[in-house]
Amino acid sequence: MAVLNKIRQRSIFLIIIIALALFSFIIGDIFTNMGSSEKSQNVVATINGEDIDRGAFMNQVENVQRQSGGSVSNTQAMNRIWDQEVRNKVMQTQYDAVGISIERDYMRQLLKQNLGTFEEFKNEAGLFDEDKLNEFIANLKAIAPETTTLNGNPVNYKAWTDFEQTISQTGVQQTYFNLVKAGVIGTLTEGELDYQLENDKVDLKYVQIPFSSIPDSVLTVKKSDIKSYIKKYPKKYQVEASRDLVYVQFKEEASLEDELAIQAELTSLVEDKVEFNEAAKANETVIGFRNTANAEAFVNTNSSVKYNDAFGFESSLPKAELAAMVSLNVNDVHGPYKDGSNYKLSKLVAKKMISDSTKVRHILIPFVGVVRADPSVTATEAEAKTQADSIYNVLKSNRSKFKSMLVLSSDKVSNEKDGEIEFAYTDGFAAEFKAYSFENPKGSLGVVKTDFGYHVIEILSQGPKQQAYKVATIVQEIEPSVETVDEVFKNKSKFEIAIADADFGAVANDNNYKSMPVSSIKELDESIPGIGLQRAIVRWSFEDGVEEGDFKSFNISGGGFVVAKITAVNQEGLMSVEKASVTALPEIKKEMKAKLIIAAVSATTLEAIASDEGQAVKTSLAINMKNPTLSGAGREPKVIGTAFGLVEGATSKLIVGINGVYAVQLTKSTPANDLPNYQAAANRVGQAKSNAVNSMLYTALKDAAEIEDNRATFY
Repeated sequence: MAVLNKIRQRSIFLIIIIALALFSFIIGDIFTNMGSSEKSQNVVATINGEDIDRGAFMNQVENVQRQSGGSVSNTQAMNRIWDQEVRNKVMQTQYDAVGISIERDYMRQLLKQNLGTFEEFKNEAGLFDEDKLNEFIANLKAIAPETTTLNGNPVNYKAWTDFEQTISQTGVQQTYFNLVKAGVIGTLTEGELDYQLENDKVDLKYVQIPFSSIPDSVLTVKKSDIKSYIKKYPKKYQVEASRDLVYVQFKEEASLEDELAIQAELTSLVEDKVEFNEAAKANETVIGFRNTANAEAFVNTNSSVKYNDAFGFESSLPKAELAAMVSLNVNDVHGPYKDGSNYKLSKLVAKKMISDSTKVRHILIPFVGVVRADPSVTATEAEAKTQADSIYNVLKSNRSKFKSMLVLSSDKVSNEKDGEIEFAYTDGFAAEFKAYSFENPKGSLGVVKTDFGYHVIEILSQGPKQQAYKVATIVQEIEPSVETVDEVFKNKSKFEIAIADADFGAVANDNNYKSMPVSSIKELDESIPGIGLQRAIVRWSFEDGVEEGDFKSFNISGGGFVVAKITAVNQEGLMSVEKASVTALPEIKKEMKAKLIIAAVSATTLEAIASDEGQAVKTSLAINMKNPTLSGAGREPKVIGTAFGLVEGATSKLIVGINGVYAVQLTKSTPANDLPNYQAAANRVGQAKSNAVNSMLYTALKDAAEIEDNRATFY
C-alpha cells in the first residue's frame, strides 16, 4: 500500500518521463528516415540518375491490365512496363548525350512514311497531302476529347498524340542506331581474315580418347574441388538473391459425400412433390422439372448457369451423354450426370430440323445509341425504323435495287461483298438477326431490329438441315460443403502446430501430405511451381526478419491453403556448392579424366596411341576454322586450331577437347587462293556487325547503365 501511495505522489513525474521517452522515439525515427523515406515511397527505380515516379508507373501498369481484359497478371503487367521504362530511360541517356531530337520536318517525314497509304491524307491525284494531315490534326484537337475515324478506326486527340510520341521514339531510336552502324565497318584486313578462315583447308588424322572411356566410379570429387571450380569460373555461378521453399497444399475439394449430396439435390428436383406451406398452413404440390411449363424460370431458379433459349446440334451436347440425350422425347429428363466440374440435369424442351448455315445480304440503318455507331450517326430510332421500312418497301417490289441501296448501309465490311454475309448456325451473331436468317425460308425479306440498328435482310440460301435440340439444363458446380471446408482448415492448423516442433517433411509424410520443394525463388517472381501465381508467398519469403526455418500459411485463389517453409536463404553472389554441383561436377570430372588419360599415354604416334588405348585412327578432310567440326567427333575448335598450327606430317601433343583427349596429325594443308580484292568479304563482315547492332546494342547499354530497382517494395 505504501508503494502505491508513493507512485500516486509521483504520478506527474512519471507522466513527464514517459512523454519524453515517446517524444525521443518519434524524433529519432523521423531523423532516421529523413531524406530517404520520401524518395523510397515514391520512386520505383532510378536509372542513370533519373527517377521513375511510383504513381505514373502504377498508372501504366493498371492500364496494361485493363487493356488485357484480365489476361495479364499484376506482376506480368509490371514487368512489361518495367522493360519499357528501362529501355526508354537507358536509350534517352544516349540520345541526350549525342544530341538527337525529332524536329518538325523529320516528324512530318515519319508521319508520311506511316500514313502515306491512308485515303484521308491523299489528294485528287492519289498522293500524300500534308495540308490534309494538318487539317485532320487541327480538327481532332478542336473536337477533343470526342472521337472521329481514321482508316476505319476510332481515334481521339489523346490517342493521336500518343501515336505521334511512339512514332517520334521510333524515329529517334532509328537515327541513333544508324549512327552506331555508320561507325561499324568491316576492314579489308578483317575481310581477308574471314575469307581465309572459311577457305583455308586442312586434312588430318586423329585419335580420340573419349572421356567416357573412364568410368565416373573411379573418381572422387571433394567439396573443395567444387569450391575451387566455382572460384575459377565465377561468372558462370553468379546468382541473384533467392529463397528455397517447401510447401504442403491443403485443397478445398468436394468429398464423395459432397458429390452424392449434390446428385441427391438434383434428383429431388425432377418430380412433383408435396410440401407443407407454412404461410398457408396447408400442403401444396410443387411442380418438378419434368412437368414444369416454364423451363426457363425453373432453370434460372435452381441453376448456377442461366437458361439458354437456343437450339443446338449434336456437337453442342456433352459427348459422354450424347446417346442418351438424342434418344430423349420432348419433356424427358436426363441425369443427374457429371460433366467436368459440374453435375447437370437436362430436359429436352423441343427439337426440330434447322439448316446448318445460311447466306444473307443486309442493309444496316443505325441510330443514336446503338452498338458501334459511328459518331456521325444522328438519326433517332423512329427515323431509322422509317428509313428501313422505306428501303424494305422498295426492295419488296424490286430486289434488283439491293446493290444500289448499299450506300445507305453502315456495315462497311459486308458492303465490300455486296452486303452478303455467310455464317453457320453455331456462329455468334445478334440473336434477332440469327433467328430471322434461320427460321424463315430462302427468299424471305424483312426488317429486323438488333443492338446494332435496323437491318433489312434478304435470305439468299440455306445449307442442309440437321436435327437440332433445345435443352434446358440445371447446372450445379461440384464444390466442397461447409463441413469439408472446416475439416481442411482443421487439418491445416494441426499441421502448423506439428511442424513447430518437428521436421516439416516427416510430419507431411506421417499424414500422407505431399511436400513440394521449390528452389531459387527470386524477389520479383510471382509464380510458384504447382500452385501458380502466389506473389504473397514470394513477398513474405523476402521480408526483413524472415529466416531459414520460418513457416507461414496462406489462403490461395480457388480455395484452400498452403503452408510454406523457408529451407534456404541464398544471398546474392556465388552459387552454393550444392547447387553449383549440378553443372560443375561434369566439368570437374572431365578435367580429372583428362589428367588421367594424359598421364596414362606414353606413345607419341597416332597408331601407337590408338593401339594402347583401344581406339581407332580416324580421318577428317577439308576442315576449315570457321566451322571447326571433326568428322566422327563433333565440334572441337581447340583441336582443329592446333592442327592449323602444325606443319604437314607433324603430330601434335595430347589436346584436351570438348568430348575427349586428342592427338592429331596434319596430312595436308591447302591455303585459300588469294583474291585480287577483299572488299566483298569486308562488306560481309561489316553487314554481320551491323546486324549485331540491332540485337546487342541495347543489351550492352542496359548492362552498363546504373539501375536502382525498388519494385519489390511495391509489388
